[in-house]
Amino acid sequence: MIRSRTDALAAATLVVLWSSGFVGAVLGTSHAAPDTLLAWRFLVAAVVLGPVALARGARFRPAALRRHVPLGVLSLFLCLGGTVTGIALGVPAGTTALIAAAQPLVVATLAGPLLGEHLRRRQRVGLLVGLAGVALVVGGDVHSDGAPWWAFLLPVASMFVLSAGTLLTRRAGTTESPLESLTIQAVTAAVLFTIVAAVGGRLAPPADPGFWWSVAWVVGLSTFGGYGAYLFVVRRSGPTRASTLLYLTPPTTMIWAYLMFGQVPGLLALPGVALTAVGVTLVLFRSDRRIVGAESHDGRRERARRFLARHP
Repeated sequence: MIRSRTDALAAATLVVLWSSGFVGAVLGTSHAAPDTLLAWRFLVAAVVLGPVALARGARFRPAALRRHVPLGVLSLFLCLGGTVTGIALGVPAGTTALIAAAQPLVVATLAGPLLGEHLRRRQRVGLLVGLAGVALVVGGDVHSDGAPWWAFLLPVASMFVLSAGTLLTRRAGTTESPLESLTIQAVTAAVLFTIVAAVGGRLAPPADPGFWWSVAWVVGLSTFGGYGAYLFVVRRSGPTRASTLLYLTPPTTMIWAYLMFGQVPGLLALPGVALTAVGVTLVLFRSDRRIVGAESHDGRRERARRFLARHP
């Protein structure tokens, strides 16, 4: 009973904290430009992570830098840069979360030809259903009076960039701890966003205290909280359950955005989210009907260990 309650609490925490990143982007870009927000987000994160990683014995060897600096460029700098800029231009936070949630579907599609991880027929059907759900929501929002149509290309491009980073991680493998990996990637993003903001004359933080509240939000809730909750769920319940839970973030984000900013979901939002959830279920759950939660503790631990070895 205690274990099931802990798992339920961890699942709810993951969904809420993962959603906080999209909400934090809306909050932060109401006070500053996207590159200003992201520069200070990762400067603060790097200042916190660096000493902690060193105290825990991180070496930051050249091989680790060669592996994780490119991932920092893809997964943090380019991906978050496009996502936050799209939100700043008016793309709804919930729609952005749904586009981002399609990333495992794209990875599953590309993993076959690139990594030899071939899909079954049921999974291919799931991919089509899931992507149709994303297209339904995006298509409804494009025809609304919000962001210009081309702004929606930014979170879509960010999702493909993150997919490329995930595939690169799987292909290269890693021996670094999650803390060391995140530190290298955060420092990489901090350097790049700082350069971009400085060149554009936008590095100086605004005097508005709301800006620093936004930075505290995205660093504490999104960077540390969301990532930490994700790792906790992966270790306890396995990567399949963690990946599935992320598909609850779009409706959660839509609720947050409505309550905090008055962003009303489009008419196609709910059917689109439902279609995507069906597609994800078809792709992620194995056809032998084994339930992830029914695995032994040792089995979950071993699956999580193998997953974390491939995903920093």
